[in-house]
Amino acid sequence: MPQRNAYIRSVGRFLPERRLSNQDLEHMVDTNNEWIMSRTGIRERRILDPGLGNSYMAVRAARECLERAGVGAEELDAIIVGTVTPDMIFPATACLVQNELGAKKAWGYDISAGCCGFLFALSTATQMIESGRNSKVLVIGSDVMSAITDYTDRNTCILFGDAAAAVLLDVCPEPDYGFRDFILRTDGSGEQFLYMRAGGSRRPSTLETVSNREHFITQEGPSVFKVAVTEMSSVAAEIIEKNGLTGKDIALFVPHQANLRIIAAAARRMGIDSSRVVTNIAKYGNTTAATIPLCLYEAVMERQPRVQKGDYVVMAAFGAGFTWGSALLRWWE
Repeated sequence: MPQRNAYIRSVGRFLPERRLSNQDLEHMVDTNNEWIMSRTGIRERRILDPGLGNSYMAVRAARECLERAGVGAEELDAIIVGTVTPDMIFPATACLVQNELGAKKAWGYDISAGCCGFLFALSTATQMIESGRNSKVLVIGSDVMSAITDYTDRNTCILFGDAAAAVLLDVCPEPDYGFRDFILRTDGSGEQFLYMRAGGSRRPSTLETVSNREHFITQEGPSVFKVAVTEMSSVAAEIIEKNGLTGKDIALFVPHQANLRIIAAAARRMGIDSSRVVTNIAKYGNTTAATIPLCLYEAVMERQPRVQKGDYVVMAAFGAGFTWGSALLRWWE
């Protein structure tokens, strides 16, 4: 069998209409716009209306993605959703998306890898296509972070927003294009620095866990920041060097949108000018698994796309677990 490479055929997204600005947060917790901007680069974030759920966003991002590709849902082989905020513990959000789309022959599941959920799902989908067992795989990053954010905690409530974005992976028509490499890492010792205390089998939901506000994000910011700066920078630089490239060869760097300072540090480590770095954190905050595909959407759907055929694109992320990784893509069309 000839070599099969996976490439991104199409991108779609969904953004809730409601905006939560820094000025809004000033009336909710002890914070201010200047403090938030200087530490994170975030001006506002999107918030999904209560009761709609993750699959509501994921389905709408998927529909736009498929429409742009001219592909029917019935043609999909598989659906993978990267998320830490599923509609429910089970069934998987991917099952709900499959049913709503009418993707009758597709199978699917969710991947929980924090802010690396999309990147890990992308790697899995790529290997599914390379193996020859699947051809069209829909990968969605979707998170309703407002559902697990404590809006009395000034250190975390400023960071997160809600959004979904999807990419359709297909068999690349030409052999020298598409995904070239992935580097993925996990270090479970990071559990104590970024997690949700209750709601799992170790600490099931009770009146006590609810009253103690244990069903929200818990983060030790300085520890996470220190590791994220080091590891996301390192893994992004590593994938370039491993493939015989330099920062000058990279047309676009698409990083996870957690903090502008982390993004800047990674770009410096790679030797990439800021003009080739995609950022939208100011508009959306940290949407966890949705950040990278949201950035891809903006880079590809602009009137003047920021990538052309043959361009090298690097993606990198860091998240809870700890998890981190990078991907190298040679853009087709």
